Amino acid sequence: MRTVPRRRRWTVKAPGAAEFVPADADLPQLRAAAAGCHGCALYIGASQTVFGAGPPDATLVLVGEQPGDQEDRQGRPFVGPAGRLLDRALAEAGIDRDTVYLTNAVKHFKFVERGKRRIHKQPGRTEIYACSPWLAAELRLVTPKLVVCLGAIAAKALLGPDFKVSERRGEVVSLAEYRVMATVHPSAVLRAPDYEQAYAAFLADLRRVCAEL
Repeated sequence: MRTVPRRRRWTVKAPGAAEFVPADADLPQLRAAAAGCHGCALYIGASQTVFGAGPPDATLVLVGEQPGDQEDRQGRPFVGPAGRLLDRALAEAGIDRDTVYLTNAVKHFKFVERGKRRIHKQPGRTEIYACSPWLAAELRLVTPKLVVCLGAIAAKALLGPDFKVSERRGEVVSLAEYRVMATVHPSAVLRAPDYEQAYAAFLADLRRVCAEL
C-alpha cells in the first residue's frame, strides 16, 4: 500500500454543479437534486441524470466514467453491456453487487449521433470538474472503505489529472477519507483484442478488491 501526497486539483474553470448540491442532504435528496443539475452543458442532450445506486452504507464503491446509452435511457448505472460484464466478474470474484454502491464520475451521457445510434464520447476536463461535487457528496455520505475507479476518467477524477491507470493499475492509494484502487473500465475489456486475457486480468483486479475488503 502506498500513501501519496495531497493530490493536485483540476484547474479548469467551469460553472460546475456545486450550486446544485444541497447542504446536509442524504442520498435520496442528493439524487432528487441531481435530476435538475445544469452544472455543465451535457444535460442538454442527455435523457436524464444518472445518479449512483446501492446501499448507503456500502463498504465498496465502484466509480465508472459516465452513463452509456442504456444507462441514459433507464436512469441507472451499469445496466448496459459493460454492466453485464461487471456483474459476471463481481460474482466470480465473490463480491455481491447488491452490497456495492455504483456511480459515475460524470452523471450525464456524452455522445455523438451517427444515424439512429448514439455513440459514446469521452468526457472532457470541464465536464469532469463540473460534476465532481456530486461524486464528492456521494462518497462523503457513503463513507466506503475502498473506492475502485473503473477506467482513466474515474481515476483522474479522484486521484488527479496526472494519474495513469496503465502505470498504476491495481495499486492501493490511501487518501485521508478512504483507500482508492484503479483498474480498467469493463467496456475496455469488451473492446480488447484478446478478450479472454483482458477479462482474466480484470477478474484478478476484482479478486484483489475482495481481499482488500
